Amino acid sequence: MSPSEAPHDRVLDARGERCPLPVIRLARLVRDEPALRSVTLLATDPAAAHDVPAWCRMRGQRLVEARDEGDHTAYVVEVVRPSTPAAER
Repeated sequence: MSPSEAPHDRVLDARGERCPLPVIRLARLVRDEPALRSVTLLATDPAAAHDVPAWCRMRGQRLVEARDEGDHTAYVVEVVRPSTPAAER
């Protein structure tokens, strides 16, 4: 983790990994890090464009944005926990 990266915000680099690994790694990170507030998933697999939003819907997470960054896409996911204000929306 870089010094500028807060412990509650993470970047998950899944570039070069094929479906379903990016979403599996995202799910594990969210499960294993209870203080996590957001994750930026970097993915090159075209299937992630469908898989990440579907995972967010199924798991009650919030996809903030998906932005093209040239050789990959960055998916910013707000982690929603039952005790976070976003869960009350």
